[in-house]
Amino acid sequence: MTEYPPFQYGKSRFDQSTFQGRFRHFLDVIDPRTLFTTQKRLQQSCELLERFREGRLAEGVTDKQLWEAQKIKQAILHPDTGDQVFMPFRMSGFVPFGTPVVVGLLLPNQTLLSTVFWQWLNQSHNACVNYCNRNASRPAPFSKFFLGYLGAVSSAVSIAVGLNVLLQRSSSFSPPRRLLVQRFIPFPAVASANVCNVVLMRHSELSEGISVVDQDGNVVGTSRVAARRALAETALTRVVLPMPILVLPPLIMTFLEKLPLLRRRSGLLLPVHSLVCLAAFGLALPLAISLFPQTSQVRVEQLEPEIAAATDCKTVMYNKGL
Repeated sequence: MTEYPPFQYGKSRFDQSTFQGRFRHFLDVIDPRTLFTTQKRLQQSCELLERFREGRLAEGVTDKQLWEAQKIKQAILHPDTGDQVFMPFRMSGFVPFGTPVVVGLLLPNQTLLSTVFWQWLNQSHNACVNYCNRNASRPAPFSKFFLGYLGAVSSAVSIAVGLNVLLQRSSSFSPPRRLLVQRFIPFPAVASANVCNVVLMRHSELSEGISVVDQDGNVVGTSRVAARRALAETALTRVVLPMPILVLPPLIMTFLEKLPLLRRRSGLLLPVHSLVCLAAFGLALPLAISLFPQTSQVRVEQLEPEIAAATDCKTVMYNKGL
Protein backbone atom coordinates (compact mmCIF):
# COMPACT_ATOMS: atom_id res chain seq x y z
CA MET A 1 0.00 0.00 0.00
CA THR A 2 1.28 3.45 -0.86
CA GLU A 3 1.66 5.98 1.92
CA TYR A 4 -1.21 8.05 0.57
CA PRO A 5 -3.70 5.96 -1.46
CA PRO A 6 -6.45 7.57 -3.56
CA PHE A 7 -8.56 9.71 -1.25
CA GLN A 8 -11.93 8.40 -0.04
CA TYR A 9 -14.09 10.84 1.88
CA GLY A 10 -15.01 9.59 5.36
CA LYS A 11 -12.86 6.45 5.06
CA SER A 12 -9.57 5.48 6.67
CA ARG A 13 -6.44 5.41 4.51
CA PHE A 14 -5.37 2.22 6.29
CA ASP A 15 -6.79 -1.29 5.89
CA GLN A 16 -9.21 -1.76 8.80
CA SER A 17 -9.42 -5.55 8.32
CA THR A 18 -5.91 -6.02 9.76
CA PHE A 19 -4.51 -5.23 13.20
CA GLN A 20 -1.60 -3.31 11.64
CA GLY A 21 -3.98 -1.16 9.60
CA ARG A 22 -6.15 -0.39 12.63
CA PHE A 23 -3.05 0.37 14.71
CA ARG A 24 -1.76 2.86 12.12
CA HIS A 25 -5.24 4.39 11.84
CA PHE A 26 -5.50 5.03 15.58
CA LEU A 27 -1.97 6.41 15.71
CA ASP A 28 -3.34 9.01 13.31
CA VAL A 29 -6.43 9.56 15.47
CA ILE A 30 -4.43 10.24 18.65
CA ASP A 31 -1.71 12.31 16.94
CA PRO A 32 -1.19 15.19 19.43
CA ARG A 33 0.17 17.49 16.69
CA THR A 34 -3.43 18.22 15.65
CA LEU A 35 -3.88 20.01 19.00
CA PHE A 36 -1.80 22.87 17.59
CA THR A 37 -3.95 23.34 14.49
CA THR A 38 -4.96 26.98 14.01
CA GLN A 39 -8.50 28.08 13.27
CA LYS A 40 -7.35 29.19 9.84
CA ARG A 41 -5.90 25.75 9.04
CA LEU A 42 -9.07 24.05 10.28
CA GLN A 43 -11.24 26.28 8.09
CA GLN A 44 -9.01 25.64 5.08
CA SER A 45 -9.21 21.89 5.66
CA CYS A 46 -13.02 21.94 5.89
CA GLU A 47 -13.27 24.06 2.73
CA LEU A 48 -10.93 21.72 0.83
CA LEU A 49 -13.03 18.68 1.78
CA GLU A 50 -16.23 20.49 0.81
CA ARG A 51 -14.79 21.31 -2.61
CA PHE A 52 -13.88 17.63 -3.01
CA ARG A 53 -17.44 16.56 -2.21
CA GLU A 54 -18.83 19.06 -4.69
CA GLY A 55 -16.39 17.97 -7.40
CA ARG A 56 -14.75 21.37 -7.83
CA LEU A 57 -11.19 20.74 -6.66
CA ALA A 58 -8.50 22.99 -8.07
CA GLU A 59 -5.74 21.41 -10.13
CA GLY A 60 -2.68 20.28 -8.24
CA VAL A 61 -4.46 19.20 -5.02
CA THR A 62 -2.87 15.92 -3.93
CA ASP A 63 -4.25 12.90 -2.10
CA LYS A 64 -1.85 13.71 0.73
CA GLN A 65 -3.42 17.15 1.18
CA LEU A 66 -6.91 15.63 1.22
CA TRP A 67 -6.01 12.93 3.74
CA GLU A 68 -4.32 15.51 5.99
CA ALA A 69 -7.34 17.81 5.75
CA GLN A 70 -9.67 14.99 6.77
CA LYS A 71 -7.37 14.02 9.64
CA ILE A 72 -7.49 17.58 10.99
CA LYS A 73 -11.27 17.87 10.65
CA GLN A 74 -11.95 14.53 12.31
CA ALA A 75 -9.53 15.29 15.16
CA ILE A 76 -11.19 18.59 16.08
CA LEU A 77 -14.86 18.54 15.04
CA HIS A 78 -17.53 16.20 16.40
CA PRO A 79 -18.77 14.09 13.45
CA ASP A 80 -22.47 14.43 14.37
CA THR A 81 -22.78 17.98 15.71
CA GLY A 82 -19.94 19.66 13.80
CA ASP A 83 -18.93 21.48 17.00
CA GLN A 84 -15.33 21.75 18.12
CA VAL A 85 -14.45 19.30 20.89
CA PHE A 86 -12.76 20.92 23.90
CA MET A 87 -9.02 20.26 23.54
CA PRO A 88 -8.41 18.13 26.70
CA PHE A 89 -11.28 15.83 25.72
CA ARG A 90 -10.30 15.14 22.11
CA MET A 91 -8.87 11.71 21.32
CA SER A 92 -5.69 13.51 20.23
CA GLY A 93 -5.52 15.08 23.69
CA PHE A 94 -6.17 11.88 25.64
CA VAL A 95 -2.50 10.96 26.07
CA PRO A 96 -0.94 14.40 26.81
CA PHE A 97 -3.76 15.48 29.15
CA GLY A 98 -4.20 12.02 30.70
CA THR A 99 -0.55 11.32 31.45
CA PRO A 100 -0.37 13.63 34.53
CA VAL A 101 -3.34 11.70 35.96
CA VAL A 102 -1.57 8.38 35.32
CA VAL A 103 1.54 9.72 37.06
CA GLY A 104 -0.62 10.69 40.03
CA LEU A 105 -2.25 7.25 40.15
CA LEU A 106 1.16 5.58 40.29
CA LEU A 107 2.81 7.82 42.88
CA PRO A 108 4.27 5.74 45.73
CA ASN A 109 3.16 6.03 49.37
CA GLN A 110 -0.39 7.11 48.54
CA THR A 111 -2.58 8.33 51.40
CA LEU A 112 -6.30 7.53 51.57
CA LEU A 113 -7.14 11.05 50.43
CA SER A 114 -4.70 11.02 47.49
CA THR A 115 -5.95 7.59 46.38
CA VAL A 116 -9.55 8.86 46.30
CA PHE A 117 -8.53 12.08 44.52
CA TRP A 118 -6.54 10.48 41.70
CA GLN A 119 -9.11 7.73 41.08
CA TRP A 120 -11.87 10.36 40.97
CA LEU A 121 -9.86 12.61 38.65
CA ASN A 122 -9.04 9.70 36.31
CA GLN A 123 -12.67 8.59 35.99
CA SER A 124 -13.82 12.21 35.58
CA HIS A 125 -11.39 12.71 32.71
CA ASN A 126 -12.47 9.42 31.10
CA ALA A 127 -16.14 10.37 31.46
CA CYS A 128 -15.58 13.75 29.80
CA VAL A 129 -13.72 12.12 26.89
CA ASN A 130 -16.51 9.54 26.48
CA TYR A 131 -19.24 12.18 26.60
CA CYS A 132 -17.55 14.63 24.22
CA ASN A 133 -16.88 11.85 21.68
CA ARG A 134 -20.24 10.10 22.05
CA ASN A 135 -22.53 9.16 19.19
CA ALA A 136 -24.81 12.21 19.05
CA SER A 137 -26.85 11.12 16.03
CA ARG A 138 -29.52 9.78 18.38
CA PRO A 139 -30.32 11.86 21.49
CA ALA A 140 -29.58 10.13 24.80
CA PRO A 141 -30.44 11.44 28.27
CA PHE A 142 -27.55 12.95 30.20
CA SER A 143 -28.62 10.78 33.15
CA LYS A 144 -27.37 7.74 31.23
CA PHE A 145 -23.83 9.14 31.10
CA PHE A 146 -24.02 10.39 34.68
CA LEU A 147 -25.03 6.92 35.88
CA GLY A 148 -21.99 5.42 34.13
CA TYR A 149 -19.79 8.11 35.69
CA LEU A 150 -21.08 7.47 39.22
CA GLY A 151 -20.66 3.72 38.80
CA ALA A 152 -17.11 4.09 37.49
CA VAL A 153 -16.05 6.48 40.28
CA SER A 154 -17.67 4.35 42.98
CA SER A 155 -16.09 1.10 41.81
CA ALA A 156 -12.64 2.63 41.23
CA VAL A 157 -12.50 4.37 44.61
CA SER A 158 -13.94 1.46 46.60
CA ILE A 159 -11.60 -1.12 45.05
CA ALA A 160 -8.50 1.08 45.34
CA VAL A 161 -9.24 2.06 48.94
CA GLY A 162 -10.23 -1.50 49.89
CA LEU A 163 -7.04 -3.02 48.47
CA ASN A 164 -4.90 -0.35 50.14
CA VAL A 165 -6.54 -1.01 53.51
CA LEU A 166 -6.04 -4.78 53.14
CA LEU A 167 -2.43 -4.22 52.16
CA GLN A 168 -1.73 -1.98 55.15
CA ARG A 169 -3.29 -4.50 57.53
CA SER A 170 -1.40 -7.43 56.07
CA SER A 171 1.56 -8.60 58.12
CA SER A 172 2.95 -10.94 55.46
CA PHE A 173 4.60 -8.15 53.44
CA SER A 174 7.86 -6.43 54.31
CA PRO A 175 7.83 -2.60 53.88
CA PRO A 176 9.70 -2.70 50.50
CA ARG A 177 7.39 -5.42 49.14
CA ARG A 178 4.31 -3.61 50.46
CA LEU A 179 5.43 -0.48 48.60
CA LEU A 180 5.92 -2.50 45.39
CA VAL A 181 2.50 -4.18 45.62
CA GLN A 182 0.84 -0.83 46.36
CA ARG A 183 2.06 0.53 43.02
CA PHE A 184 0.01 -2.11 41.17
CA ILE A 185 -3.29 -1.41 42.97
CA PRO A 186 -4.48 1.24 40.46
CA PHE A 187 -4.77 -1.37 37.68
CA PRO A 188 -7.58 -3.56 39.12
CA ALA A 189 -9.38 -0.43 40.31
CA VAL A 190 -9.26 1.31 36.93
CA ALA A 191 -9.95 -1.86 34.89
CA SER A 192 -13.04 -2.76 36.91
CA ALA A 193 -14.26 0.85 36.77
CA ASN A 194 -13.88 0.88 32.99
CA VAL A 195 -15.98 -2.27 32.65
CA CYS A 196 -18.58 -0.87 35.05
CA ASN A 197 -18.75 2.32 33.00
CA VAL A 198 -19.35 0.40 29.74
CA VAL A 199 -22.05 -1.84 31.24
CA LEU A 200 -23.94 1.00 32.93
CA MET A 201 -23.86 3.33 29.94
CA ARG A 202 -24.78 0.70 27.36
CA HIS A 203 -26.91 -1.77 29.34
CA SER A 204 -30.01 -0.87 27.32
CA GLU A 205 -28.36 -2.38 24.23
CA LEU A 206 -28.52 -5.82 25.86
CA SER A 207 -32.32 -5.73 26.03
CA GLU A 208 -33.05 -3.64 22.93
CA GLY A 209 -30.25 -4.91 20.66
CA ILE A 210 -28.16 -3.02 18.12
CA SER A 211 -28.57 -2.62 14.38
CA VAL A 212 -26.89 -5.10 12.05
CA VAL A 213 -26.35 -4.21 8.40
CA ASP A 214 -25.56 -6.04 5.16
CA GLN A 215 -22.57 -5.40 2.88
CA ASP A 216 -24.36 -2.40 1.32
CA GLY A 217 -25.04 -0.76 4.68
CA ASN A 218 -28.75 -1.61 4.73
CA VAL A 219 -30.17 -2.39 8.18
CA VAL A 220 -31.46 -5.98 8.24
CA GLY A 221 -32.52 -6.14 11.87
CA THR A 222 -31.80 -5.47 15.52
CA SER A 223 -29.81 -8.11 17.38
CA ARG A 224 -29.30 -8.69 21.10
CA VAL A 225 -26.65 -11.31 20.28
CA ALA A 226 -24.63 -8.71 18.37
CA ALA A 227 -25.10 -6.32 21.29
CA ARG A 228 -23.59 -8.85 23.70
CA ARG A 229 -20.64 -9.37 21.38
CA ALA A 230 -20.13 -5.61 20.98
CA LEU A 231 -20.20 -5.01 24.74
CA ALA A 232 -17.87 -7.94 25.41
CA GLU A 233 -15.34 -6.64 22.86
CA THR A 234 -15.56 -3.10 24.23
CA ALA A 235 -15.24 -4.27 27.84
CA LEU A 236 -12.16 -6.38 26.96
CA THR A 237 -10.62 -3.35 25.26
CA ARG A 238 -11.23 -1.28 28.42
CA VAL A 239 -9.47 -3.94 30.52
CA VAL A 240 -6.48 -4.21 28.18
CA LEU A 241 -6.08 -0.42 27.85
CA PRO A 242 -4.89 0.35 31.41
CA MET A 243 -2.77 -2.81 31.62
CA PRO A 244 0.44 -1.48 29.98
CA ILE A 245 -0.20 2.00 31.41
CA LEU A 246 -0.53 0.92 35.04
CA VAL A 247 1.59 -2.25 35.09
CA LEU A 248 4.67 -1.45 32.98
CA PRO A 249 5.68 1.86 34.67
CA PRO A 250 5.86 0.34 38.19
CA LEU A 251 8.01 -2.51 36.86
CA ILE A 252 10.29 -0.15 34.95
CA MET A 253 10.55 2.36 37.80
CA THR A 254 11.41 -0.38 40.30
CA PHE A 255 14.42 -1.15 38.11
CA LEU A 256 15.35 2.47 37.33
CA GLU A 257 15.19 3.59 40.97
CA LYS A 258 18.09 1.25 41.72
CA LEU A 259 20.38 3.00 39.23
CA PRO A 260 23.18 5.04 40.84
CA LEU A 261 22.20 8.21 38.94
CA LEU A 262 18.66 8.26 40.30
CA ARG A 263 19.86 7.30 43.77
CA ARG A 264 22.14 10.33 43.78
CA ARG A 265 19.64 12.69 42.15
CA SER A 266 16.23 11.95 43.59
CA GLY A 267 14.86 15.08 41.92
CA LEU A 268 15.00 13.23 38.58
CA LEU A 269 12.59 10.53 39.77
CA LEU A 270 9.38 12.42 38.95
CA PRO A 271 10.49 13.57 35.44
CA VAL A 272 11.70 10.06 34.59
CA HIS A 273 8.48 8.57 35.99
CA SER A 274 6.45 10.97 33.86
CA LEU A 275 8.35 10.07 30.68
CA VAL A 276 7.88 6.34 31.34
CA CYS A 277 4.12 6.86 31.88
CA LEU A 278 3.86 8.97 28.72
CA ALA A 279 5.60 6.30 26.62
CA ALA A 280 3.43 3.52 28.06
CA PHE A 281 0.23 5.54 27.55
CA GLY A 282 1.14 6.49 23.98
CA LEU A 283 1.74 2.83 23.09
CA ALA A 284 -1.14 1.27 25.04
CA LEU A 285 -3.96 3.46 23.69
CA PRO A 286 -3.65 2.60 19.97
CA LEU A 287 -2.79 -1.03 20.79
CA ALA A 288 -5.92 -1.53 22.89
CA ILE A 289 -8.44 0.16 20.60
CA SER A 290 -6.96 -1.71 17.61
CA LEU A 291 -7.74 -5.15 19.05
CA PHE A 292 -11.14 -5.37 17.36
CA PRO A 293 -12.42 -3.76 14.15
CA GLN A 294 -14.75 -0.80 14.68
CA THR A 295 -17.19 -2.57 12.35
CA SER A 296 -17.25 -6.29 13.15
CA GLN A 297 -18.65 -9.15 11.10
CA VAL A 298 -20.77 -12.01 12.39
CA ARG A 299 -22.32 -14.99 10.61
CA VAL A 300 -26.09 -14.73 10.25
CA GLU A 301 -26.76 -18.20 11.71
CA GLN A 302 -25.18 -17.05 14.98
CA LEU A 303 -27.85 -14.36 15.37
CA GLU A 304 -31.60 -14.47 15.98
CA PRO A 305 -33.66 -16.58 13.53
CA GLU A 306 -35.70 -13.56 12.39
CA ILE A 307 -32.53 -11.83 11.17
CA ALA A 308 -31.46 -14.90 9.19
CA ALA A 309 -34.92 -14.94 7.59
CA ALA A 310 -34.69 -11.24 6.65
CA THR A 311 -31.54 -11.44 4.51
CA ASP A 312 -29.77 -13.69 2.01
CA CYS A 313 -26.35 -12.58 3.27
CA LYS A 314 -24.15 -15.11 5.03
CA THR A 315 -22.53 -12.42 7.20
CA VAL A 316 -23.72 -9.08 8.55
CA MET A 317 -21.90 -6.26 10.32
CA TYR A 318 -22.39 -4.20 13.47
CA ASN A 319 -20.69 -1.14 14.98
CA LYS A 320 -18.77 -2.20 18.11
CA GLY A 321 -18.51 1.29 19.57
CA LEU A 322 -15.53 2.63 21.50
